[in-house]
Amino acid sequence: MITYLKDIISNSPNRLISYADYISAVLYHPELGYYMKEKPKIGRKGDFITTSNISDVYGRLMAKWFSAICEKTKLPPVFCEIGAGTGRFANAFLQEWYDSIGTPLKYIIVESSPYHRKLQRELLQPSFSIMQVESLEKLEPFSGLVFSNELFDALPVHVIEKINGAYVEVMVGMTDNGQLFEQREELTNQAILLFLAESKLSIREKQRIEIPLAMDKMIEDISKVLMEGIIVTADYGYTNEEWAHPQRKKGSLRGYHQHLMIDDVLQLPGEIDITTHVHFDYLIQKGMEQQLALFIKLRQDEFLLKIGILKELEQHNDSDPFSEISKRNRAIRSLILPSGMSAYFHVIIQQKGFQLKEDDVFVE
Repeated sequence: MITYLKDIISNSPNRLISYADYISAVLYHPELGYYMKEKPKIGRKGDFITTSNISDVYGRLMAKWFSAICEKTKLPPVFCEIGAGTGRFANAFLQEWYDSIGTPLKYIIVESSPYHRKLQRELLQPSFSIMQVESLEKLEPFSGLVFSNELFDALPVHVIEKINGAYVEVMVGMTDNGQLFEQREELTNQAILLFLAESKLSIREKQRIEIPLAMDKMIEDISKVLMEGIIVTADYGYTNEEWAHPQRKKGSLRGYHQHLMIDDVLQLPGEIDITTHVHFDYLIQKGMEQQLALFIKLRQDEFLLKIGILKELEQHNDSDPFSEISKRNRAIRSLILPSGMSAYFHVIIQQKGFQLKEDDVFVE
């Protein structure tokens, strides 16, 4: 990876690349990128964990929820998951669907990582029928539901700062001995300037913040492929008001390696996960421009409560803390307790082509 980075940096203007170019290389290079390598990334043996991988509860509950929506709204039973990772969520969803629901279902996985596509096939086939594609562009337009969990936080971002009232872009360079470094340059990228004007972000003096230009294309691609239906996005992020808080002064760009957070993402290129918090207001705004109307935004624990996760708790007298029922109930509590992971996530539900009602979506 260092040799590849040295090549692209040395051939770039001023021998500097943007953070977006750096992140694209170290995460998504077809052979050297972190997400493309054949190594565990999710779970105990990997570098991070997601809420959809804590237990099968999440996937099974979403299957029941989607089935109820299809029944109430006559939405076609087509479920498209973008970035399915190991396939654990899909496996739980499909098990619940075929065990308890039984009606026809089309399950689509959009996955750019060859390694994860292989893991998904090993886990899901031949038990379940799935469709795998590398990108949304490979799909014919459909009606149904598009789901993603921690998708937008993994997209490449530019990094800017406000210094003496003016914006600079933080670029990445490399010394002759292969050491990566940051260098601040005058902000000339018109797309970033347009983002700042459209998003109406209030950026403080000496504040550092990530600019997610890649978000526009992802939202546009989702809208192009979804003729009519629902978009459910689970991720962590901030509103414009939250971005303005003094605690956000250093931005949110972070790395994760063996479940430890790394502040300097120039370390271990190609060996660590890199993530940022999502600009929620911008995601909603851009969605509306692409005919994806906001239905609701909730904390993930609130969303799970509203779609009936408490019904999944099993009453029992089993004193064995290692029993499957005990493990399942602990997983459910971890998803809804204020100290659990879900409190840091939000779920944004958007709709295209029809009007959802609360009774269509929530059991409360």
